[in-house]
Amino acid sequence: IGALQRSTTRGLNVKTVIDVGASDGRWSKICMNFQPKAKYLLIEAQEEHKMGLDQFILENKNADYIIAAAGTKEGYIYFDNGNLFGGLASESPFEKNCIEVPLVSIDGEVDKRKLEPPYLIKLDTHGFEVPILEGSMKTIKHAELIIIESYNYRLTSESLRYFEMCNYMEKIGFSPIENVDFTLRKYDNSFWQMDTFFIPSIRKEFSSEAYI
Repeated sequence: IGALQRSTTRGLNVKTVIDVGASDGRWSKICMNFQPKAKYLLIEAQEEHKMGLDQFILENKNADYIIAAAGTKEGYIYFDNGNLFGGLASESPFEKNCIEVPLVSIDGEVDKRKLEPPYLIKLDTHGFEVPILEGSMKTIKHAELIIIESYNYRLTSESLRYFEMCNYMEKIGFSPIENVDFTLRKYDNSFWQMDTFFIPSIRKEFSSEAYI
């Protein structure tokens, strides 16, 4: 909550929020406290969240949702639905808890729904971030904030660790402005994940290297 508030204080004002891995809409509900006039598109792969999402859009006329995973293109993809508030998309089938779900791209949904910039994109996608970002390149050009749940460990053979994600984002013109919601893993109490807030590298915040 604090990071969203600080983002607003720094001048964030978006017309569209795209919440990928939206579950039942709980994060978007928080975000609406700071970006109440924006339109919201919630993308969630697990059908079990449909009841919560139906209630969310009933209460918020500026919101809509789609039951699908996000990736590079339209189609279908495998999904591990073993955890209702977790889950992971993959081009290859999982050994267990494996279902097939519809696949959409953020660029495709933005074009189809005529969603206006500037954009805020939030990814809670457990290691499948790069394909989603690759399917968002047109939208990203007009994004003011991208929030990514990033990890200290490699969740899949193709996922990026935190420092690799920073390098990737820098190449497409974004730099980290905040890290929040640190989580330790149960295995050894070491740093597991956090939410990283990326803003365009040309923003005024990066024009000064001073502390005060």
